[in-house]
Amino acid sequence: MMRYLPFILLALYLVAMWFFSAWRLRQELNQKATPLTHPRLTPMLDRLGRAMDLPPIRAHVYEIDPVNGLAAPDGRIFLTRGFLRKLDADEVTPEELASVIAHELGHVSLGHSRRRMIDFAGQNAIRMALAGVLGRFLPGIGTWIANLIATAVAARLSRQDEFEADRFASALMIKAGLGTAPQKSLFLKLDRLTGSGGAGAPAWFLSHPPAARRIAAIEAHEARWRG
Repeated sequence: MMRYLPFILLALYLVAMWFFSAWRLRQELNQKATPLTHPRLTPMLDRLGRAMDLPPIRAHVYEIDPVNGLAAPDGRIFLTRGFLRKLDADEVTPEELASVIAHELGHVSLGHSRRRMIDFAGQNAIRMALAGVLGRFLPGIGTWIANLIATAVAARLSRQDEFEADRFASALMIKAGLGTAPQKSLFLKLDRLTGSGGAGAPAWFLSHPPAARRIAAIEAHEARWRG
């Protein structure tokens, strides 16, 4: 039993880190969130709810400027105030924001928050183990290499979640009578809306797939469903 104690303690430490991160995020959201009652989005929430045989979907506004959507670990769905400003400026449509909400509903429905807890623990275990091993043979850069590997693994798992949530959103948007066009048109705008300009880290370090790949995947799924 004692030989496994370090691994047990490591696992408990990593799980505790995840729960602390989730608690800190919940506190942040509780302090900076308000119910989403935008008149142009209320009909969209009604349609998404009916498509799932549920009451109107409840969502919240995260009062920060960056353009983003969020599925919290407790199941709440958020759009940032920055995204709503883009709607008020007619830079995005209500249907496009409905596709964001549908995407975040996908993360919740598919249990990605629970999966990420496991992934988080696994990735940190990989990082710590590799740092210990590589640090012996490559002093000074072993920890750096371990971080790169763990980051690449985390990004790949995140991209898989994004594709799955996209697929869920496409099915829901079609069932709600909104189609996939808003979903695809929003992807074409995202670089401009977020200010990323398509530049940044190499593809294997990106937590979200490139827009072109996401659009191609949506079109492939839709062709299969309709064919």
